Amino acid sequence: MAQALVRFLAAQRTEIDGKETPLFAGVWAIFGHGNVSGLGEALAEVESSLPTYRAHNEQAMAHAAIAFAKATRRRRMMACTSSIGPGATNMVTAAALAHVNRLPVLLLPGDVYASRRPDPVLQQIEHFGDGTVSANDCFRPVSRHFDRMTRPEQIMPALNRAMGVLTDPAECGPVTLSLCQDVQAEAFDFPAAFFAPRRWQFRRQRPDSNELAEAARLIAASKKPLLIAGGGVPYSLAEAALAAFAERHAVPLAVTQAGKGAIAEDHPQCVGGIGVTGTDAANALAAEADLVLAVGTRLQDFTTASRTLFAHPHRRFIGLNVQPFDAVKHMGIPLVADARTGLEELSQLLGDWRAPEAWEKSSRREKRKWQTALQTALQPANEAMPSDAEVIGAVWRGCANDAVVVGAAGGLPGELHKLWQVRAPGTYHLEYGYSCMGYEIAGALGVKMADPSRHVVVMVGDGSYLMMNSEIASSVMLGLPLTIVLLDNKGFGCIDRLQQACGGRSFNNLLETAAHRALPRIDFAAHARSLGADARKMASLAELQTAVETARKAETTTVLVIETDPAKTSGVGGAWWDVAVPEVSSRAEVAAARSTYEAAIKRQRLGD
Repeated sequence: MAQALVRFLAAQRTEIDGKETPLFAGVWAIFGHGNVSGLGEALAEVESSLPTYRAHNEQAMAHAAIAFAKATRRRRMMACTSSIGPGATNMVTAAALAHVNRLPVLLLPGDVYASRRPDPVLQQIEHFGDGTVSANDCFRPVSRHFDRMTRPEQIMPALNRAMGVLTDPAECGPVTLSLCQDVQAEAFDFPAAFFAPRRWQFRRQRPDSNELAEAARLIAASKKPLLIAGGGVPYSLAEAALAAFAERHAVPLAVTQAGKGAIAEDHPQCVGGIGVTGTDAANALAAEADLVLAVGTRLQDFTTASRTLFAHPHRRFIGLNVQPFDAVKHMGIPLVADARTGLEELSQLLGDWRAPEAWEKSSRREKRKWQTALQTALQPANEAMPSDAEVIGAVWRGCANDAVVVGAAGGLPGELHKLWQVRAPGTYHLEYGYSCMGYEIAGALGVKMADPSRHVVVMVGDGSYLMMNSEIASSVMLGLPLTIVLLDNKGFGCIDRLQQACGGRSFNNLLETAAHRALPRIDFAAHARSLGADARKMASLAELQTAVETARKAETTTVLVIETDPAKTSGVGGAWWDVAVPEVSSRAEVAAARSTYEAAIKRQRLGD
């Protein structure tokens, strides 16, 4: 069965820029007893047509595969295989990340024996009340589609269904096919047609005429419309259509974390990131908007400031989304369609309509004010330790226009969302749907695999680095150099700030406030060098900027370490976020924070 599976994957094709190419760019694999004899042997036979890549951590390799799919805008993808037990469950976190972000990845964990002859096999979980359960059932809630292969012929309908999900714009997400290890080795007389090359076309759903007419009517009647671009824009290759719509109709355009990078920040209509980590310009306009056209976004709490941002008493949402589940959020008027097609047909129906001149002037005024605040935040303050914002400024100045910045968790995504100035589409890669610590370096490897010509710059905190750094070695081994900027604030600085903002004392987040007999003195540069990277500690922001510039042409991965202030933030942009504060506490600071919290939740619009 395993040979049939890999031959099928190798036969799947897609088209990129008019050229046919393999849909699956390869398979990430960490072998164990649950997959080495079956799938491992099969992969070795097709290495020339379906490359296999060895990683150092199962979660990390799945992150790399997911990032590859994101970087290729879901036009290509990868598969990942592990053994049973811990190797398999290591991929569950990555599956959840792909599920949240609507990204395709095919997960092929080994499983227990279907025959049950050696029960319990090594690493098998035994459920006392259900003999059909294995560790791989953990994948069920975080997979768009899950199946378990207990007979070799089952792989035919299972793979066909898997491909339907992986390539569906609305249903796209992780697929898990759990492979019983004895079944991997079993033979079956598969029909030759199963291995015939197949080219997958990506569907562009046109909008319903009634929904389109209603959306156009609402927009034309609005006085203060606002566009929000989410991840569905790049997945639809709709960047040009988005810019054209904003220009033609004079509508200000804000971006989510997933949508940032769809348009350059210096575009006249772009007002930057929106929401909890957004710009003052975008958030000021959102507070006044009477009509919000949400394109390809899930409208999660960071975008809506936990349902407090859009304050106009009569504002309406139009959800232009390929997924009906998202299109109707916030009592939205659904416009279920592909983002590019929907924007083009909506613009055609609107004709020469433009937003009122007063609203356009307001948008440009807010953007000018924000640009002034932005430049101040990015400049060095010449203090003992820089803030994240000052480091971002130095890194940005050291990057070329086509460099791709990668990040995921902690305080950095918040500062990057509002402060990083995207110079060209496709150069901002943040995983903030699941905000998964450890994604950064592994994800950057996937981004680099998608386009080895790009300079890929990772921004990661010491907390995330310590959670997952093994793929530095993989990047060196594969000859895919990354530039990793490691900001060392001696702990989880972002959560320490949140803890204190909620009235708590600094506790168990920074190393110095956690239980300890001696504080660890971690030499991150030495550690990175031990993994094969060229690494050094930066003494200043100026040195960092120069080092980033130099790293553009480096032939191996470069790690640049700089110490930062865990307490200092940019102090600009942002909006309220609902983090519940205890009603009862012995701390006066918590009581004060609770009072502020109770005032804030009164602004939430829970009915929509």
